[in-house]
Amino acid sequence: MADLLPLTCVIVDDNEMSRLALEHFVALTPGLELAATLPDGLTALQFLQTHPPIDLLLLDIEMPHLTGLELIRILSQPLPAIVLVTSHHSFAAEAFELPVADYLVKPVDYARFLRAVKQVRALRPALAPPLPAPENSNVFVKVNGRLVRINFDEVYYIEALSTYSVLVTATHKHIVHLTLKSLEERLPFSHFVRVHRSYIVNTRLIDAIDDHQLTLGPYTVPVGKLHKAELMRRLAPL
Repeated sequence: MADLLPLTCVIVDDNEMSRLALEHFVALTPGLELAATLPDGLTALQFLQTHPPIDLLLLDIEMPHLTGLELIRILSQPLPAIVLVTSHHSFAAEAFELPVADYLVKPVDYARFLRAVKQVRALRPALAPPLPAPENSNVFVKVNGRLVRINFDEVYYIEALSTYSVLVTATHKHIVHLTLKSLEERLPFSHFVRVHRSYIVNTRLIDAIDDHQLTLGPYTVPVGKLHKAELMRRLAPL
C-alpha cells in the first residue's frame, strides 16, 4: 500500500452503543488510530479547534444542540475526511452536498466500515516526499507558480492559511501552496517545531516564552496547550 502512515480518527456520536461499536471497528482496522470518542457536536467542535488536525471524522448526523451537518459547515478548512453515520437514509442527499467521503447507515457492519475506510484512503492525496536535506538553509519553494530560494534561517514562523501556508521573515511573507500539515511533514529542519494547530516556529529565533505566546523578533505567536510540553522539551531550558 502506498500510504503507510496511519489515519488518526475521531468518533462523534450521542449514542453510547454506536460509539462503542465504532471504537471496536477502529481497533480491528490496521492503519487507524483513535484520537478521541466524543458524545456530541459541541464537544467535537471544541476538540477539533484546540487539537492537532486529524485525518478521519466518523460523524453522527442527528445530535442535540449541533447536528453533524451543522458541524461540517462551521469547521475550519482544511477539513478531515468525513464519513457520516446515521440511522436514516433520508439525509443522504443533503449530506453529499457537503464534502463527505462516505455515508454509513446504522447498524453498520464491519465489511461496510472497511469499504468506507478504503474510500477515504483512495480520496486521500498521495503523501508528498520530504524536501531533500539541504547542505545549508536555502531551499527552493514554489511561490505563486515559480520556484523561489528561501533561506529558512530567516523564517521566523510558518502560519496556516486555509490550504496554503505563509512563510514569514522580517521583510517578506511567502505564500506556499501546501497545507501546514504537509509542509511540516516535508521540512528537512529539526529546529522548526509545531507550537499551535496553525503555527510552526523557528526555535533558533525565539526571544522569549510567556504562558501562552512566543516572541520572535517583531512577532508574537500563540502556543497551544497540547504543544507546549514538546516545545519546552526541544528547547531544554536551564
